[in-house]
Amino acid sequence: DMIHGIYNYDGKVLWTNIRVENDTLVTGYRITNGWARTNYTYFAMSFSKPVVHYGCEEKAKINYRGGYGKFNMKENFPDIGGRKIVAYFDFDPAASDDLEVKVALSGVSTDGALKNLRAEASGYSFDQLAARAGETWNKELSVIEANGTDDQLAMLYTSLYHTMINPCVYTDVDGQYRGLDHNIHKADDFTNYTVFSVWDTYRALHPLFNIINRQVNTDIARSMLKHCEQSVHKALPIWSHMANENWCMIGYHSVSVLADAVAKGLPLDKEEVLKAMVSSSTIPYLDGTGEYMEKGYVALDHNGSAASLTLEYAYDDWTIYHTALLAGNRSVADTYKKRAANYTNVFDTNIGYARPRYADGRWKENFNLLNTHGEGFIEGNALNYSFYVPQDVNNMVRLMGGDKSFISKLDSLFTMHLPAEFFAQTEDVTEEGLLGGYVHGNEPSHHIPFLYAWTSQPWKTQYWQREIMNKMYRTNIDGLCGNDDCGQMSAWYILSSMGFYPVCPGTDQYVLGAPYLPYIKVTLENGKTFEVKADKVSDRNRYVKSVKLNGKPYTKGFITQQDIMDGGTLTFEMTSSPNKKRVFNGADKPYSLSSN
Repeated sequence: DMIHGIYNYDGKVLWTNIRVENDTLVTGYRITNGWARTNYTYFAMSFSKPVVHYGCEEKAKINYRGGYGKFNMKENFPDIGGRKIVAYFDFDPAASDDLEVKVALSGVSTDGALKNLRAEASGYSFDQLAARAGETWNKELSVIEANGTDDQLAMLYTSLYHTMINPCVYTDVDGQYRGLDHNIHKADDFTNYTVFSVWDTYRALHPLFNIINRQVNTDIARSMLKHCEQSVHKALPIWSHMANENWCMIGYHSVSVLADAVAKGLPLDKEEVLKAMVSSSTIPYLDGTGEYMEKGYVALDHNGSAASLTLEYAYDDWTIYHTALLAGNRSVADTYKKRAANYTNVFDTNIGYARPRYADGRWKENFNLLNTHGEGFIEGNALNYSFYVPQDVNNMVRLMGGDKSFISKLDSLFTMHLPAEFFAQTEDVTEEGLLGGYVHGNEPSHHIPFLYAWTSQPWKTQYWQREIMNKMYRTNIDGLCGNDDCGQMSAWYILSSMGFYPVCPGTDQYVLGAPYLPYIKVTLENGKTFEVKADKVSDRNRYVKSVKLNGKPYTKGFITQQDIMDGGTLTFEMTSSPNKKRVFNGADKPYSLSSN
């Protein structure tokens, strides 16, 4: 069936082809139009016994057959083509009782698919290939060892598995791949990846990879740079897959992925990275970017996502500023440091929350903090989005009225009742993903539980972290509280299980909360191991009394990438009541653009 697809709407399939190469080999391709505007999928299919008869039917109305009209294409014709083709193959049951079919895919050509088939499946039985796949997954998943209940470990390893599905390899065995320009390129010194759901995955998936999959993340970063090079817009991926950019969601968050990779020591050319970052952030026709560069904010009368765009662009610009510092480019750093402060232009200090404004500078009238539609925010409301200043939490606290006011706003977010009318018509904000008014089922809020680390009550992170993990991650069939979004939801769980989270990717810091499990060991690619111990941790003993790193008292509210890569042991002493004296000040407080 060359017609069927997951959405299966009429017109999605543009063209199909099946070529019967011989009595045991079939090749072909399909071109579809959808989220990936022009998606080429080539295949090679090998049968374990010979085809004795075959045929097809074209389900679409044929306007023109040309010279092909002289053939009977319905039976035993080896060059089958059409828009809606279904085909069948008959085999002699006397030849054997079993039929084994091997299929390989390529984004390049049927020849590429055939090379992949021969390299990866030739000479192996189904059972052998299944066993090899099991061994491969076992090896990949063994990067983490942990203690916990059966349900806890099932959740941990399910999450780890989810993080390794996408991004996925989009390269043939000979290194060829289809690029964004739809030309065929050769990846000589890297593996090309695709499926970049960057609005989701920059937050935790790529920072997690910088711990457990550094080579993979290096290849992902290089794939992104090639994407930019091949883009007629000279843009890094927004949401790209199968040699297509679909422009889904907001921001230019690949700059965050690259900034985090540079800050955490992946072997990338800083100048090449910075050039791609600047190019991606200066496309005037991209989602209000021109107005943003001119005014310092995106106006609501020009874009329905104006406030969330301004907030997310400001963070992205901070990542460019920070990378420019690391690259020694003071001019670019100065420019983007100013742009990183643009979030202040949509903060209404009279109400203590972010609020969109019009092109003439006026604030939006009849503003509602809880609405997810018509208020200038995409897939979220002002109540959640106002906490999105990961690059400058200190100043965000000030804009929200100071420490006590900020804590009160956080507390209220987690404990309030959010009436159904405010999320009923929002596809990505659903009731099972809510904790009070906090939305864990969608990504913009994922860092919020860790923001208490900048306040006088950091122990509240430890409380809410465990509440979220208990409620939003369960081993039932409906146990995930939202779309996993290419591994982001699961990466949050893994990092949080270890007791920390990258609130601001692009720094080298992971903000401390509390571990979920009593023991986790990560085997690093440099051969060292990093262990997290929390012997008495439980729902009751969820609070951190003290922390030690390699046996020495540790007073910071974060650990660094280097702490992890050096190997060693992070030990949490857990207790049933919060240690209210454990507060982070000065250099012990996590990074903020505004000085601690």
